[in-house]
Amino acid sequence: MITTPQYEQIPYNKCGNSGLYLPAISLGLWHNFGGQQTPEKVDTMLIKAFEMGITHFDLANNYGPPPGSAEAQFGRALKTVLAGHRDELIISSKAGYGMWPGPYGDGGSRKFLISSCDQSLKRMGLEYVDIFYHHRPDDDTPLEESMRALEQIVRSGKALYAGISNYPAEKAREAIQMLKSWGVPIVIHQPLYSMFAREPEQGLFQVLEEEGIGAIPFSPLAQGLLTNKYLGGIPEKSRIADPDGFLQKDSLTESVLNKIQTLNEIARKRGQSLAQLALVWVLRQKAVTSALVGISSIKQLQDNLAALDNPELSESEMNEIEKILNS
Repeated sequence: MITTPQYEQIPYNKCGNSGLYLPAISLGLWHNFGGQQTPEKVDTMLIKAFEMGITHFDLANNYGPPPGSAEAQFGRALKTVLAGHRDELIISSKAGYGMWPGPYGDGGSRKFLISSCDQSLKRMGLEYVDIFYHHRPDDDTPLEESMRALEQIVRSGKALYAGISNYPAEKAREAIQMLKSWGVPIVIHQPLYSMFAREPEQGLFQVLEEEGIGAIPFSPLAQGLLTNKYLGGIPEKSRIADPDGFLQKDSLTESVLNKIQTLNEIARKRGQSLAQLALVWVLRQKAVTSALVGISSIKQLQDNLAALDNPELSESEMNEIEKILNS
């Protein structure tokens, strides 16, 4: 049973120049919401997130594991614990990475993107998603073909807004201007961005500000490196200890360990955790509308949202962080 969402507990930021507002922290269902998770735990985390003011839930066709299962779990929750709240939610999905075998299950073709959107809607039991993204640029498909697919998805009522993800600066500008010229509401870009992945600062954020597009960085905690989990090395059963995981042991070099330990001291002086400092640092960017976090527990959710209790970084703190990151 859902209690009334505490909308006043979390700031909502304008997504670029659009009329769409997103919570400063959004919930991504990349890990921990797929078929390997119990429906009860999924429901508990979704309910708590919504009650705490998180209105934006970010999915993709291949989220799980296995692929598709996160959307299926979320669709089940929409019919049960979240029933009656559809119009209070922003639900996004994407397509672009491998989803099914054969030549039509990957990339950026019109065939793949429109089929993927239809499958995502079916899994979630929805008539439309609020945002549908092309998940990554595909060099084997003309950009216009991919963008025309997004145009049709929006015009057919299957999505309210279009988005792009993982597009570098100039390709993003080209895609955005293409969609704008056709009157398609492109409002958001989802890049990889954190203290340890700063490529969007090399032109992408400037493009997004100039074009009036919001940014919603994924992996702002660098897959958990920017948390207290690895301050003492690699614990057993951690994501980095999994040889088949996305994050590998060679990510935690001595240099990286020294940086996270020193950054943790800055966080401690601010009365924050390392993860909270990392989220505040990402949100400092003018182009950033929301930071996308994943969680495996209610405590992680609460800790992430507590970052918003102390959202400002002083000039001296910024300079100190910059010095550490460049060391």
